[in-house]
Amino acid sequence: MSDIGDRVRIENDAVLSDRKYALRQLTFSWRRDDGAWQRNIREVYDRGNGAVILPYNLAARRVVLTRQFRMPAFLNGYRETLIEAAAGMLDGAAPEDRIRAETEEETGYRIPHVRKVFEMFTSPGAMTEKLHFFVAEYDAGAKTGAGGGLKHEGEDIEVLEIGIDDALAMLADGRICDAKTAILLQYAQIHLFGR
Repeated sequence: MSDIGDRVRIENDAVLSDRKYALRQLTFSWRRDDGAWQRNIREVYDRGNGAVILPYNLAARRVVLTRQFRMPAFLNGYRETLIEAAAGMLDGAAPEDRIRAETEEETGYRIPHVRKVFEMFTSPGAMTEKLHFFVAEYDAGAKTGAGGGLKHEGEDIEVLEIGIDDALAMLADGRICDAKTAILLQYAQIHLFGR
């Protein structure tokens, strides 16, 4: 890969909102492939980076997911709670440390050994966020609590332990429509459960 820094000139960076995360309007010029400079204005939402995990049990052929209300999906016409892999913002922590804590908060499973499989930008046309994707094997002994998230953060999370075949069927018929979860389920199908 090559560094494209010499093809970008940021001319103005205006903060539109910074209540919890920053929404910025950037005016910049981009040197096109033909050598011409083109001026652009884009809004960029900077909410930091995050981590997401799919706990799995090979012997039982099961995975742990969550179900919760998501206001942006609701505003876009989705009238169900979303089924997702457990995830959270890094907030300055190392991805491995944050995802272990998030897994226990949201699912009630304490999983000391996590394996990073990749990292990806979630919506690079508008957001700076990069997600660190993890998988981790669990067993019944890893359950230390009920999960459900942190009430003071507005979380009201249902924990789902379901068969991998059922999860894949839910992905196929649209009951699971979260991109990060779809990516991890397909990873599990190919690399963990070997369908």
